Amino acid sequence: MRLCYVLLSSTFGMHQYTADPANRMALAGHEVHLVTTTHVPHDRYHPAVAIHTPVNATNTGLSAESLHVSDLWSAQRAVCSLQPDVVHFAGPHLWNIPLLRALHWAGIPTVHTVHDFDPHSGTLYGRLLYVWNWMVFRLADHILVRGARYRQRLLSMGLPPERVTATPILHLFVGYGSMDALRGLANEVVHQPWALFFGRLARYKGIDRLLAACARDDGAKGDGPRLVVAGPGSLEALWMEPLPPRVQVRNHLIGDEEALDLFRRCGLLVLPYVDATQSALVAAAYFFRKPVVATRTGALPEYVQEGHTGWLVEPGDVAGLRACLAEALSDPARLARMGAAGRAQYDAWRRLERETLLSMYERVVKTAKGE
Repeated sequence: MRLCYVLLSSTFGMHQYTADPANRMALAGHEVHLVTTTHVPHDRYHPAVAIHTPVNATNTGLSAESLHVSDLWSAQRAVCSLQPDVVHFAGPHLWNIPLLRALHWAGIPTVHTVHDFDPHSGTLYGRLLYVWNWMVFRLADHILVRGARYRQRLLSMGLPPERVTATPILHLFVGYGSMDALRGLANEVVHQPWALFFGRLARYKGIDRLLAACARDDGAKGDGPRLVVAGPGSLEALWMEPLPPRVQVRNHLIGDEEALDLFRRCGLLVLPYVDATQSALVAAAYFFRKPVVATRTGALPEYVQEGHTGWLVEPGDVAGLRACLAEALSDPARLARMGAAGRAQYDAWRRLERETLLSMYERVVKTAKGE
């Protein structure tokens, strides 16, 4: 099968999302192409993925700066010249809408991943997201979502079941060249008594609630960190008070080597999100045999089996988050047991994922042929 993934945004995180299925399909022996921007992080992709860079976008894809008509025509020509069996739009971009329409006219079937159904707190494109999603739902032949609750939401909107597939999001956070190191370190994990927050610092991720929970933690005395916050972004915009005791901040883009070390050593991953659709970091934690503390928002409750692979707290519940972290970090043996359960869950998801994606692509092709 000839698969073409389209990602016209230069956003690093979107390339992480895209590289995972593209690499897996290439490793399964399919012909895989990526149509993207000149700012592509090549190290995320398997060498077998043929990368085409007809556009020079440097933005997130949902901004006025992305509206260069020349990029639209260049992307359309690049995709059509490949004569793919399926085109999979892996991330948002304003030009996806006219591209979907053009590919429909050309008889090329399409899949579109929808990452966010609702805008995150503090974003400026709220209404635009709803309009854009609605147009994607109408124009794409098939929709891929990252949680069963979102599949059900689409069915309640009238989309037929055969047009919607749901799978957990399972990508890991390193480049393809670092995968061997990742597998090796995942077998050398320890459960040190500190929690890890990993990723870009943004308001919707609840950093202020997490730091407030640590600021009131009476059990935070001792040596070493109780919490490590690792990722780029403006911490000052989210937290203006002094850092609580035993909170370590690594406020920069975390490279592969540093990320591997953090996940290998932490006791658990904490996702104190105020609102979210899903997070691939749950899968990363499970891969490293680390349990997860997450909030009951979006599809996160589908990813975390409370009491088995992690804990769930209400969004914004500072006291509940504080108590949960104190309980979890006080029992390293339990962290190890729950981490092992998480790894078993990850492995089961991975075994099913390739079959699900391949079945989705084959179904889309057959439907386009009228079979």
